[in-house]
Amino acid sequence: MHRMRGFHVSTTTDSEGRSGWLGAGRAARSAHRRAVTRQAASVLLGYPDETFFERLPLVARAVAELPRGTVRAALLGFCEHASSTPELELCRHYTEVFDTRRRHALRMTYYTDGRGPALTDVRRVYTDAGWRVPVRELPDHLAVLLEFAARGDSDAGDDLLLRFRPGLELLGEVLWEHGTPYAQVVDAVSLTLPSQSGQDGEPDRRMAVQGLLGEKGGPEGNGESAVRPAAEVSEGRIPAPRESQQERRQDLDWGGR
Repeated sequence: MHRMRGFHVSTTTDSEGRSGWLGAGRAARSAHRRAVTRQAASVLLGYPDETFFERLPLVARAVAELPRGTVRAALLGFCEHASSTPELELCRHYTEVFDTRRRHALRMTYYTDGRGPALTDVRRVYTDAGWRVPVRELPDHLAVLLEFAARGDSDAGDDLLLRFRPGLELLGEVLWEHGTPYAQVVDAVSLTLPSQSGQDGEPDRRMAVQGLLGEKGGPEGNGESAVRPAAEVSEGRIPAPRESQQERRQDLDWGGR
């Protein structure tokens, strides 16, 4: 289980020292929005312990400052859900979703080679960037990857997220099928990545990921237990959307361009 070390969002500043949206160029504003989104998602995908609930209001305030659009609405919707759900109930839901279902793994190397060479590569990227991951944290956990992309090396973080994109988008789909609000957070992360042309081999990679999930076993816990049928949508959970990931991406509006 990933437990966040902190939540920090820097402000953008132009050459004349003006801070905020008006003082930044388009590229800086876009980078800032990605960083805020990823850092917020990193916190929201962590285990909902006491520290999580202490940081939740700060996350909600940071997200509220994003331009109106799909990403802002998704993250604010989850913040509202988390703040209105009893703590023990949210803890149980997190454990039920991520710690007992292999198809819902938050460890991104699970979707590649089962924490073999890919995990070594992730550690190497962190080391090269001078980014230290506490011993208790899992380097390939999505929340850790997002924190690195937001607060560490953004370019290297982008490369890692793009590498794990097939697994990330498959995770989002199965979370929607499961009917959990965490699907909104994963969708927001996917929408920070560049659009795809549809002709870059992604369908083949996604088929490989799905085959891997259907064939490979793994240790229980941390979202890697044996595959179980997705639970039906029940009271208090959001329904699975009818539109595809690409259709949701087309609705994205960062604003403030």
